[in-house]
This record gives sequence, C-alpha cells and structure tokens, in this order.
Amino acid sequence: MFNKNVIEKFKTFSTPFYYYDLDLLRQTLDTLKKAADKYGYKIHYAVKANANPEILKIICSYGFGADCVSGNEVLKAIECGFHADKVVFAGVGKSDKEIIAALKNDIFCFNCESIQEMEIINELAESLNKTTRVALRLNPGIDAHTNQKINTGLADSKFGIDFNKLEDIVKTVLSLKNLQLIGLHYHIGSQILDPEPFKLLCERSNEMQSKLEKMGLHLDEINLGGGLGVDYYNPDENPVPEFEKLLDMIHENLDVKSGQHVHFEFGRSVVAQCGTMVSKVLYIKPATQTNFAIVDAGFTDLIRPALYGAYHKIENLTSESSQTKKYDVVGPICESTDVFDKGITLPETRRGDLLAFRTAGAYGEIMASQYNLRELPNVYYSEN
Repeated sequence: MFNKNVIEKFKTFSTPFYYYDLDLLRQTLDTLKKAADKYGYKIHYAVKANANPEILKIICSYGFGADCVSGNEVLKAIECGFHADKVVFAGVGKSDKEIIAALKNDIFCFNCESIQEMEIINELAESLNKTTRVALRLNPGIDAHTNQKINTGLADSKFGIDFNKLEDIVKTVLSLKNLQLIGLHYHIGSQILDPEPFKLLCERSNEMQSKLEKMGLHLDEINLGGGLGVDYYNPDENPVPEFEKLLDMIHENLDVKSGQHVHFEFGRSVVAQCGTMVSKVLYIKPATQTNFAIVDAGFTDLIRPALYGAYHKIENLTSESSQTKKYDVVGPICESTDVFDKGITLPETRRGDLLAFRTAGAYGEIMASQYNLRELPNVYYSEN
C-alpha cells in the first residue's frame, strides 16, 4: 500500500499513469542476481515484459543480458546498454529485416523455432559473410498449469520444435555452414506458480542431453527460459518472487555437463510488482445489480484483464469513507470487454477518487495502444 506522501504526489499527476517503484525493482534485481550468482547462472531479461528505457537501463546495470522477440527489441536493448554478446533473439516469425539487424549487431544467439527459419538465417548470414550462433527451441510437451493463453510448451503450441525430432533436426542444422549450433532452448509458459513443471523441464532437458551424447554432440548452452509467476493477489505481502527457491530446485534436478552454461529469461517476475497503474474515477453509475465505477483508464492502458481475464488487485487510494460497496470497475472504451473487474468490494467510491491497479509492471505499459485515438498513459518514477 502507498503511504500518504506518495498518494499526495499522485494527486498532482495526470491520469491515467504508470508509476514505477525503482527501489523495489532494485531489491528484486539484487535478489535475482544473488540467486543466479550462487550457481553461475546467466540471466537475460525478457524485454517483452516491459521495455521502458529507464527500467531497461537499471536492469542492464546489473550485468544481465536481454531476451528479445523482435528486431526492435534487439535494437532497443543495445541502445539502452545491453551488450550484444548477451542478447538472445527468439520468436516464431523473425522477418528478414529483423534477422539482418541482429546479424549486423553480432548478437549472442538466435533461438530458432523451425528448420526453415534456420535455413533463412543461414542464407542471410552467408550474404553478410558471417557465421552466427543458434540454439534449438524445443517444445518439451509440458503443461505449465497456467492460463492457456500463456501456456507455450504443449505439443500443439505454435512455439518451438517437436523434441521427438531432435536427432533429424540436429543433422540438418549441422549441414548449414553459416550456423554454429551452441545450445538448446526451452520456454514452457508464463505466470507459473507450481514448481512441478520446472522439475519436469529439467528431466526433459536431461533426456535431450542424453540423445545428443549418443550422437557424439556436446552443446555449451542450456536455456530454460523464464515463466516464474508473481503474487497478483497479495503484492504487499510477496513483493519479490522466490528466485532462490526456484534456482535451488533447478540446480538439484538439471544435469549440467562440464563447461556448460545455464541461462534463464525472466521478465514478469523482475518487473511486475514494481509497477502500478493509477486511474481517476470519472463517474459512478448505479445499475440494477451493481455500481459501475467508470475510470479514465481503459484496456488501451492495461489490456490484460480484457485480453485473457487476468486479475489485478484494485485499491481506492483516496476514499476516506468507512462504508464499502460493490463495484464493477470499467473503462471508457467503446467495447463491452473494457472491464477491469466485476463485483469487487471497495470503500465507497466517488468521482475524482484515484484507483491503483497493482502488479502492473509487466505487460502493462508495453501493451498500451491508441485505439479510439486515445493518448498513451503517462509514466512517473519513485525517484521523480
């Protein structure tokens, strides 16, 4: 919960806006770095979670790399200080233009998701007289027990390569003269709170390693992706994810060969809790079974609830009422899906009150749009 001084500061800001607690971000990064350094694990921040330049520069200052899923993310990461030799580039649909940009910047690795993609990267690398590093993104067929809209490791997912075809794929890649196969890559989903899928991923990775050994092949890089979840319901009680607990479990279950490096691509878990969206109440509209609290933010500012039913804790920061009522908190967009939550209990809410949408640092500001020709949300930082 925000203290009175911060709330008074919020009253001077133009709504809707994103507010980033940079102290909490640094606390999170400190915890992650300590947990990773314990085993020499390499961290690449997943830029897709939040590409705010100030956020990126702080993350970069910890010596982490960047996990990118577009050419512009690659360029933005390098612009914000990430070393190209710590940048990895994933995604099922890399365009020629994006591939060329990454090749020219000599990034660390392309995480590849199909044979045809690797053939194209090979052709483009040859045209630039370059050799580039690639890892195979394998689809391990693991259910991450998360929202099906963000579950990426199942057999019918568009992501990754069927792990059952590993031997044939490796033979094909090794025939491409401008590619250097250096590793295996996985990513089974996002907002994973159950440790069991990560344990299964270690077992599946060990199985893949055994297959490679039988082929006489040793790869130096194992990338287990990201996906660690955060507590959307209790952000104040659990502001920093349990990185150490997860990485301890990985260490116990993953078979790491001599000389191998283990990589992770954390995004949501790094930035989610440090970000809050704040919106002003425009109108209170009584209805038959509820009260609508109509706010000046819409799914153009925070799309997750409308996109896949995601939850964000909503708090009234300015109400002084001791009475509570139930509200449907909705936005101004001309779409019926512009709803943040229904039937939630808040202190009696009036026009002009400020509502905080917690745990919005990941997939919040970065997914904002200008549908209905709306302005993008403002951004403020705790150090302003």
